[in-house]
Amino acid sequence: MPSLRHRGLIVLGSAAAVTAAAIAYRRAQSGRQTGTEIGTGADRFEDLGWGELEPPDEIAIPTADGARLTAWDVGSGPAVVLSHGWASSHAIWIPVARRLVESGHRVVLYDQRGHGASTRGTSPLDTITLARDYALVLEARDVADAILAGHSMGGMTVMALATFQPEVLNQRGRAIVLVATAAANTSWRLPQSDRIAARLMGSPYLSQAVRTANGLRFVRSAFGVDPVLAQMDLTRTLFADCDPGVRAGYVKSMSAMNLLEGIATIAVPTTVVVGSRDRLTPPARSQTLVDTVPGARLVTVPDRGHMLPLEDPAAVADEIVRAVKG
Repeated sequence: MPSLRHRGLIVLGSAAAVTAAAIAYRRAQSGRQTGTEIGTGADRFEDLGWGELEPPDEIAIPTADGARLTAWDVGSGPAVVLSHGWASSHAIWIPVARRLVESGHRVVLYDQRGHGASTRGTSPLDTITLARDYALVLEARDVADAILAGHSMGGMTVMALATFQPEVLNQRGRAIVLVATAAANTSWRLPQSDRIAARLMGSPYLSQAVRTANGLRFVRSAFGVDPVLAQMDLTRTLFADCDPGVRAGYVKSMSAMNLLEGIATIAVPTTVVVGSRDRLTPPARSQTLVDTVPGARLVTVPDRGHMLPLEDPAAVADEIVRAVKG
């Protein structure tokens, strides 16, 4: 990949990536210090797996365009469906899911198409497809009266469902929890910047750089105060494992996304959760959601960043449980 040193600051047209892609890329390659400690909270233990629970089996959900969505359905009780973000997988939700199952909830997780164990298919990588896939998961698992929760692009998925298939939301959902996300304005309104961002995110060279030890610096700005090394390592590994073409495709679609009109019609209780140190989808974006969705409620988690399901799974799980109780 050509050097980005003289291109200036190229900021991603995506609500789920690092704030400054060009700078992050250089840091991943060079290991230059950012002025912020990496992994200073490494002594804080947080089980990123299922703990004492038996890991659920994979469930294959075929789509009409030839993709296979991989899902997991675990626990019993009031249903919660968790949708993950861009260049990630269901794994970032497991610390939250474990708490929900232990407190008497049924949890359905799935990998977005082209992420984790789910395949790509032929449909466009856009918000309409995100909504269709989400609706398919709800139908395939026969989910009803559920809390629909999404992180980052997963939150956009829930909002896309409200926009493009509101009848499914009304039939299947009882409340919404949007975590560290945005509904519009992920583009910097400069077409050349969006194109460069998509090319950068679609580069296999970036995947290689992020896999190195210095790749932790690439994901540092996705976290708030005192990040945990294991959480940062999981985040950068999932990013590197995601197909570059899939990463680029979703960057393009999110840069053109505007779901504000659709979410203004949401009629179920909605909670918006954001970290006070979120640089990727800053608190102002969450305030826009609260101002747009009728009756929405804002929860700000102090000192946490964009990766809230990892950084503070207890706080996120508490808000989901609160939504269940109404």
